[in-house]
Formats: sequence, C-alpha cells, structure tokens
Amino acid sequence: MASSESVSTPATSRKRRDLTTFFVVIGALLLLNFLAQQFFFRVDLTEEKRYSMSPATKQLLENLKQPVTITVYLDGDFPPAFRRLQQATRETLNEMQIYGGSNLHYVFVDPSAAGTEQARNQYYETLLKKGLRPTNLGANENGKRVEKIIFPWATVSVGAQELPVLLLRGNQAAPADVRLNQSIEGLEYELASTIRRLEPSQRKRIGIVEGHGELDNAEAGDLIGSLRQNYDVFRVNLTKVRDLRPLDAIIVAKPATAYTEEEKFKLDQFITQGGNTLFFVDAMRVNLDSANRGGMLSFPLQLNLEDMLFKYGVRINPDLMLDLNSGVIPLVTGTLGDKPQVEPLPWQFYPLINNFSQHPITRNLDAVYTKFVSSIDTVKAVGIRKTPLMFTSRYTRVLPAPVPVNLNDARLPPDPKLYKQSFEPVGYLLEGQFRSLYANRAQPGTTQFQPEKSPLAKPAKLLVIPDGDFVRNDVDPKTGNPFRLGYDRLANTEFANRELVLNAVDYLLDETGLIAVRGKQITLRPLDKVKVAEQRQRWQLLNLAAPLALLAAFGLGRAWWRKRRYARF
Repeated sequence: MASSESVSTPATSRKRRDLTTFFVVIGALLLLNFLAQQFFFRVDLTEEKRYSMSPATKQLLENLKQPVTITVYLDGDFPPAFRRLQQATRETLNEMQIYGGSNLHYVFVDPSAAGTEQARNQYYETLLKKGLRPTNLGANENGKRVEKIIFPWATVSVGAQELPVLLLRGNQAAPADVRLNQSIEGLEYELASTIRRLEPSQRKRIGIVEGHGELDNAEAGDLIGSLRQNYDVFRVNLTKVRDLRPLDAIIVAKPATAYTEEEKFKLDQFITQGGNTLFFVDAMRVNLDSANRGGMLSFPLQLNLEDMLFKYGVRINPDLMLDLNSGVIPLVTGTLGDKPQVEPLPWQFYPLINNFSQHPITRNLDAVYTKFVSSIDTVKAVGIRKTPLMFTSRYTRVLPAPVPVNLNDARLPPDPKLYKQSFEPVGYLLEGQFRSLYANRAQPGTTQFQPEKSPLAKPAKLLVIPDGDFVRNDVDPKTGNPFRLGYDRLANTEFANRELVLNAVDYLLDETGLIAVRGKQITLRPLDKVKVAEQRQRWQLLNLAAPLALLAAFGLGRAWWRKRRYARF
C-alpha cells in the first residue's frame, strides 16, 4: 500500500533553503539597522581625521540648551576652489548636526539669487548692515573674465541674538590654495566658538590694570569691547584692590611708570596662585614728537617688572628691533602749492610679523603689526613650558640701548647688510607652576615671611609680548571713537592683532579645550601640474576605456560560466 506522505524533491529542498536564506538576510539587516540606531558610531578613515569633531565640540553640541540656526551665504555657482570651501562647510555642518540633533539647523543661501538687480542690491545692503563684507571674486566663464561678488560668511542665531562668522580666513600673504586650506582647517573652531559665545554660561572676569599710565578706555576701546562680548571686563587699580583672586585673568597693557613693590607683590601672588596674565609691555621709552623734531635717544623704560618676569622664565632686553618687512609712517616729503605733501614711507621700527608657531593661539593667523618691539629671551625656570609664538622676518636688526630714533631716517633706503639677525622671537607663552619672586622673603611693607611654596599655589598661564602698542587701537580724531584693533589707516589694512589677543584670552581661560581645535591640520596634496599637462590624454583614455573593458570582461566571463554550468542538464 502506497504511503500518503509526500516525498521531498530536490527542487522543494532548494526552494526551502533559498527562502530560509532570504528571511535570515532580511532579519540580519533589520537587526543591524536597529543596533545602528541604538549605538551610533562613525569611522573617519582620513589620515588627519578631517571629518572628526573634537571632544570639546561634541560636548558643546550635545549640551545645547536652545535651538541654534546657522545661515551660510555660500550657495551658488563658484569656481572649483570656492566650491571646495562650500563643500567643506557643508560637511562640517553635517557632522555638527549629528551631535547637535534637533537643536542645530543650518541652511545655505545664495545672496545673488534675487530675481531683479534692485532686489539683489537691497539684499546686499541687508548683509552689509549685519557686518558681512563681500569679496570680489574673479573667475573665467566660457573664456571670458567675469567678476562675482560673494559673501564668505555665515551667521549663527540663538533666539534673538545673532553673530557673524567669517569663513574665509588664513594668512593673506599665503598662496590662494594655502589660504583656502587654512580657512577649511578653521571651520570647526569658528563655528563652535561662535555657538559657545551665544550659549548662556557663567562669564569669566578679566581685569585691566590701570594707575601707571596704561592705555585709557579710548586707546583700548576695541580690545575692551571685543572682550566684553564673552567676558566681564573691569578696570583694576592695584593700590586700591586688596585681593585679585576673584579675577580669572589680568591684562597689563603698556604701562609707562614703575610698579611699587606692594603692587608687584599682588601681581605675583595672583600669578603663583593660578591667575592667568597677559603682559604687553615696552622695554624702551620712545617719544615720536621728539623723533620728528630732529631725533632722540631711546633709553630703557624702568617698570620694576623685570625681576618678576625673569623669575618666571623670560627676559625682555633693553633694545629695539628693526625689520625690512615693516609698516609705514607718514612723512612730509615736499609741498604741493602751499600745502605739505605727506607720503607713507617704510619705517623699520614697525615690524610686520608674519611668521608664527603652530600653537592654537597663532595657527593660520594673518600678519600682525608691532611698533618699537624689543627682543625677548628665555631663562631657566623649573617646571615652566615656554612656547615662542611669533618671529620676525629673515632680515632683522637689533639695536641695544641707547637707540637713536629719527623719523628722517625713513627717507633713506635701508642697508640690507646691517640686517643680519633672523627669526627673532617676539612673544612667549609660559605655562606651569610659577615660583613666587617673594618666596623665603618678607612681604613688601611688612615683616610677614613668605613660605617657599604657597598652600594656594596652582598652575597658571602667561603671555608676554614686549610691545605695549600691540593692543593699542587708533582713535578717530573727529568722533573720538576707537578704530578696530590692528587697523592701519595709512595702509587701509586690518592686521590680526585683535584676533591674536582674543585667541590668547580664550586659550588662557578656556577650560573646555575648544581653542585646541585651532590646531586641526589638513594636509594639501596638490597634483603635479606639469605631469597633469603631459599625461592628460593618457588618463582620460584610461578613465573612458577601463570601465568599458571591465564591463565587457564581466559579461564574457558570466556568459562562459552560465554556459558551463547549464551544459550538464
């Protein structure tokens, strides 16, 4: 009697196996998708980790308390170089949105997309009122030279507050591709630091020392105004204040008279107990009015700070440095009718600094302006890390005191043979636990003995630049308003003094480590233009023929395999 049970055929077994494999693959994909949603991770395979956010940026974005909107004015048709900046900005914002989540939004806008010229000009006016200055970009289209106005800016908005972000930064003296690369390197920091400025947080306190002929509110107006965007800024008189510990940082800006021992003791205790300080001090006394009336001799300026700075690890020398890479000074070179003819002439006592270390404070910085700057050396200080931040050019001259200063020397061409020094340091960053100048000594004015090490001792950071004019802005004689720090009216150029000081303050006071993002480096790997021209046709042919050859080989191989497999049936 035949059995009623069906017999499994090979075709049925194969079908069951295929269905099982199909459902297993689908289940695995669903499980993998679920795990990917629960446990987020990304892998950056680039050598310099260009697509990775720093831990400080991640923490900032993950802890956003309010929605942040970023508007980028880099949409439209650009040359390849600017498309690279556009794409890098988009990639950076994509990465930031992953950590910011629903609290971070961004949009790209084309400022030139208005339908009519009048509407476009009105939109340009709106951007100008926000402080967004355009860049006139030259490009070749269809063999013709055309000019395009672009706005390499973004704005970051939190609630009713809005701040601009300049995306095209870097050293203007560098080649265009290098400067563009520097701008891309700084995208994360520029955007993240602006977001941090708009996020509510406890503001640090900065004191600007007064009482010794330091810069007044007009001469330091732009510096004070810039710092007040992120910090609380106060004027501090060392003779009146008893304790400096409530302050997080102190700025000593171009003192003209000596500090007393009691005042210096307060500074010393502040620094050795963890207070961060920025010194912008002159080593030589210079009077330009006397220099204009026939010349003068510049002698050392006694500020009574030399022994304290020496104890901390640096020595500002009583000299002046001259540099062939210099700014200009206005001089009367003749008369035109009955009016004097004034002409800006190079003045070697105003070195332009364009050589920087790779430290986050100065990385990718544009040139800075100095006036009557002195040389600075390091001395032994146990436990103190000393980092030179910027240097003069290859052609530098150092004149020891007394130094003759005569404006008429600007009329004479300099002798390059006299400029024998090269790359002299102009500023130092000191970090570590500073030993008190008054250790094992009595406190000035008392018999109170100071211990070898204070129980309140903490590590601190110091910035020392031997140029008091570094932080002094010019003042408009008509309105009395300060110009931007670093702006040179004669050259109609804005130097990066302001940016360096703000970077330095951020570095000294930034506990999150966000300033370290400025150290991000993206290596340029340019193509060899000669080889590109020589081998262009070869690579074009390879790119066209190779895919077709691979496709034909795959088709022939697959046909042969199918024929061989099914020939047995």
